[in-house]
Amino acid sequence: MGLREEKKRQTRTLLADTAMGLFAEHGFEQVTVVEVARAAGVSPNTVFNYFPTKEDLFFDRQAEVEAHLARVVRARPAGTSAADAVRADLLAGLDAGEPTYGLSPQAGVFWRVIAESPALRARLLDLGERAERALAAALAEEAGAAPDDPLPRLVAGAIAGAHRAALAEIRRGMVAGEPVDAVRDRVEAAVTAGFGLLGTGLAGWPPAR
Repeated sequence: MGLREEKKRQTRTLLADTAMGLFAEHGFEQVTVVEVARAAGVSPNTVFNYFPTKEDLFFDRQAEVEAHLARVVRARPAGTSAADAVRADLLAGLDAGEPTYGLSPQAGVFWRVIAESPALRARLLDLGERAERALAAALAEEAGAAPDDPLPRLVAGAIAGAHRAALAEIRRGMVAGEPVDAVRDRVEAAVTAGFGLLGTGLAGWPPAR
């Protein structure tokens, strides 16, 4: 990474971290972009150069999250079903403490800010829908499905829905203040069983590459 790219990365991180601190203290709706800029020591235009909307400041890793399921499916080993690939990736993330899963005591604040903000709840829903559409596109491409074939969208809905449900269970546990290990154990068991059921039904689709 060059010096310019590193500087941009540092600025982006500073803005997102500064904004999160303000959102956690005052609530998302009560904080303006101008206040974030002032706290970070930059101009409001600089903030908008990195984050077009205030919601983007909060969900600063949304592009990564949106593309993740499709990327997992595309990169899975030959002979592995899409459902099994997502299950393995989800379990690996739980074990490794993947930051976007929010499985940490500090994440309780993050989830509470979302719960208190209609705008953030709407953005979270939209993010899940975009991730599902990206997964459906990856499945349709691999299966050679016609554009009007609804099957890739139905399968993507089943897989992405189970994935969202697992993360929602993490969110529930963290907001309730449960121990991280207890939440992880419960979600891992549910993911293993739930995706096992999905994997049985979806083992042959898309057809093996």
